[in-house]
Amino acid sequence: MSVDGPAACASGLIDTKVGRDCPRCPRLVAFRQSWRGKQPDWHNAPVASFGPVGARLLIVGLAPGLQGANRTGRPFTGDYAGDLLYATLTRYGFAAGEYAARLDDGLRLIDARITNAVRCVPPENKPVGEEIKQCRVFLKATIAEMPELAAIVLLGRIAHDSTVAALGRSLAAVPFGHGAQHVLDRLTLFDSYHCSRYNTNTGVLTPDMFRKVFAAVRRYLDARSQPATAAALSSGGKTG
Repeated sequence: MSVDGPAACASGLIDTKVGRDCPRCPRLVAFRQSWRGKQPDWHNAPVASFGPVGARLLIVGLAPGLQGANRTGRPFTGDYAGDLLYATLTRYGFAAGEYAARLDDGLRLIDARITNAVRCVPPENKPVGEEIKQCRVFLKATIAEMPELAAIVLLGRIAHDSTVAALGRSLAAVPFGHGAQHVLDRLTLFDSYHCSRYNTNTGVLTPDMFRKVFAAVRRYLDARSQPATAAALSSGGKTG
């Protein structure tokens, strides 16, 4: 199932901050227009973030896949990267329902949200530096609008570098490395290689390596919630 045009706007698939026809990156605009001609029933527009704004976890990917999010309108939906990501999120309690690579599959995120460093599909899945920079304003806005945000999982070096820049930090001080964790004031960043088919096929990233990143996130968020829960119980309050 794909949703495009006015129906997409009505369903919330189009981020109002970005719009359906974002003009910032000429190369991406031309690529988007070419695919609207080839596949008029596809999403073929900037892909909005997926998940509740009140989540404590944000996952930042690279960009929509051509036949994945660019087709369906939901991050990591319709390609292999989504198969691995959503299975892992479900395993660690960050997603519920059935992931069937369709917008109507009923999948929902729990205390987690997914976005991309670049919101439009790039040719060959390779955005260039200026495109990443142009889209960073939307990444900044996504981070800023999440009041409970505590952890960010960065899928790949581009997601890492753009997020660190969005947070106003030096890349030299916050280097990328799979499995690395960086504490930046109220946020903790968790690095992972991107869960692409190429990375998994070549052994750069195994499912077990990927699961270990989210297991660490789960432990971190659970540990953060324990003092609040204990305080509420000792004062006779309720948690839920």
